[in-house]
Amino acid sequence: MRRLIPPARPAAVLAAGMLAVLSLSACSGAVRVEPPKPEGAAAAACQKLATALPGRLDGAERVESDPPSPYVAVWGAGEIALRCGVERPASMAATDQASDLDGVTWFEDPKLPALFTAINRAAYVEVTISGKHVPGEVMVDLAGPIKSSVPE
Repeated sequence: MRRLIPPARPAAVLAAGMLAVLSLSACSGAVRVEPPKPEGAAAAACQKLATALPGRLDGAERVESDPPSPYVAVWGAGEIALRCGVERPASMAATDQASDLDGVTWFEDPKLPALFTAINRAAYVEVTISGKHVPGEVMVDLAGPIKSSVPE
């Protein structure tokens, strides 16, 4: 059963910090995303997740990332970007609230309203979602692949 919990505030635009991460590469058409460098169990889970991710997400086709990485997935022209194996969100406190969507717990960064991180798993999975998409829909669509690939 799909459950949608609306985010605390709309994800209207990418925050300035995320614009530095996402940019189009002029030559290849690939989207520039800095890949994380997970190790051990996190790296193994992220590699498994890479093979489980959909080719289409909320109407956007999956595109290449630059540099290519098993820890990065991008849909649209950078409209949705996933990075697996990132560090724990620096702004996340033990008392912060998180939303559960289809069995995956998501932390919404209060300073970057387009940035969501799946937490309480072997690897943190960060997703940046532009205002062209409904964050809850994207996170529900990612819940299955995350649950099947990244153990709690």
